[in-house]
Amino acid sequence: MADTDIDTLIIGAGQAGLAMSEHLGRRGRPHLVLERHRIAERWRSERWDSLVANGPAWHDRFPSRTFDPVPPDAFATKNDIVDYFEKFAAQIAAPIRCGVEVTALSQRPGAGGFIAQTNEGGITARNVVVATGPFQRPLIPTAVPPDSGISQMHSSQYRNPAQLADGAVLVVGAGSSGVQIADELARSGRRVYLSVGPHNRPPRRYRGHDFVWWLGVLGEWDAKTVTPGMEHVTIAVSGARGGHTVDFRQLADSGITLLGTAGAFAHGTLRFSADLADNVSRGDANYLALLDAADAYVAAHGLDLPEEPEARQFPPDPACITHPITELDLAAEGVATIIWATGYALDFGWIQVDVFDEKGRPRHERGISRVPGLYFLGLPWLARRASAFIWGVWHDADYLAGAIAG
Repeated sequence: MADTDIDTLIIGAGQAGLAMSEHLGRRGRPHLVLERHRIAERWRSERWDSLVANGPAWHDRFPSRTFDPVPPDAFATKNDIVDYFEKFAAQIAAPIRCGVEVTALSQRPGAGGFIAQTNEGGITARNVVVATGPFQRPLIPTAVPPDSGISQMHSSQYRNPAQLADGAVLVVGAGSSGVQIADELARSGRRVYLSVGPHNRPPRRYRGHDFVWWLGVLGEWDAKTVTPGMEHVTIAVSGARGGHTVDFRQLADSGITLLGTAGAFAHGTLRFSADLADNVSRGDANYLALLDAADAYVAAHGLDLPEEPEARQFPPDPACITHPITELDLAAEGVATIIWATGYALDFGWIQVDVFDEKGRPRHERGISRVPGLYFLGLPWLARRASAFIWGVWHDADYLAGAIAG
């Protein structure tokens, strides 16, 4: 690629980059999208085979394109999602160059704007939108050393049960990924241990509506700041098997052994905090709080929605909650694999611009950084709770496109 001087460079062709391209195109602003691999690459190569979206198709989409042929209340597979983004890119005629990786980004001395170094040469741009998303560097705790004899992988590397060596599996993480992977492994006949930390646990559906609908009418998607102390709390929700409410007691009844938060490892034994009952109880409280808010909304607006008293009934606590396991001898229990469903960290080391705080997070206001012309898109809580979701990032992109055009 020869040196190229463009108005706006978008780095990344996932949901954020494509949304940005649409809104800049609508405003007649010239731009270029660079993608180091393929459109929606993380959905292709960093997700397990049976993954489906956690929101129904009517919700997890851009306003300008439906998820045909996926029914509105169904949950799109990862292949459906890749197909959706490819067709969307064609629909908006997005100017994308795939296979071009940005290895460094710096400010252009004197002239203003930026210089992006790529594997195909340099690019200069007046504006740059960093749309690389939140799933950048998989976090794998170092508690269990590599020479322990236990195979370890991040959830982004997991594909299916047949991929793993024979033996039991420990899944660490109680968010959507950890829960769905543990459930799939148990259904395949594996003995499974699941480490459950703090989490939120919304109902899949309540009184005839999906929980994403309730978050909308209750104004939760528009929340501007996360509750202190809840920044890294995961959400236990599932679109698998047609969508269902996650209940850790039911997972235990299915044969999965629940454990508390994973701790230190020594002499082949992994320790766990005695916080399992408390974590499950706090998840229940979060679940019941949404039911309460939904009931209050129905009453206040006089809606004719069927009551669901059974939604408030929980099965008895299983033995693994009432008598928690705090030490697990991995070899003795036949654990051959640990899957760390422990999330991701941001990695902006390639951006050589003074725009980050002491933790490596970009300083910005709704995606507009303090360095003129540099923007961020697709990060959690960029502008509100919805920012990291497909439909939420679309609205954030509209705002940034307006700022660039202005």
